[in-house]
Amino acid sequence: QVQLVESGGGLVQAGGSLRLSCAASGSIFSINSMGWYRQAPGKQRELVADITNSDETNYADSVKGRFTVSRDKAKNTVYLQMNSLKPEDTAVYYCKGSLAFGINYWGRGTQVTVSS
Repeated sequence: QVQLVESGGGLVQAGGSLRLSCAASGSIFSINSMGWYRQAPGKQRELVADITNSDETNYADSVKGRFTVSRDKAKNTVYLQMNSLKPEDTAVYYCKGSLAFGINYWGRGTQVTVSS
């Protein structure tokens, strides 16, 4: 079992920044990669960024150059630094931990609201 807890969401004006954190606990040794996803009202959940155990990263085109995913292995925490935020970034942001055999764990999400 893996438990994921997100934090750091909130309300910010367009052009501002936020840093999200995802703290992992439990069977963390079994995690191959971790990712950030988001879901806006009426839309499907989409990948924002992910990072592998070898620190390879992947970003959605819509956030490239603005968001940065990183991890602190000692703290079992993954971060999403979000800069130059836009109203269209408004969503609930979820952390996902991916294990072998297609097993995934999700956090409960944290709300990010960007006002124009």
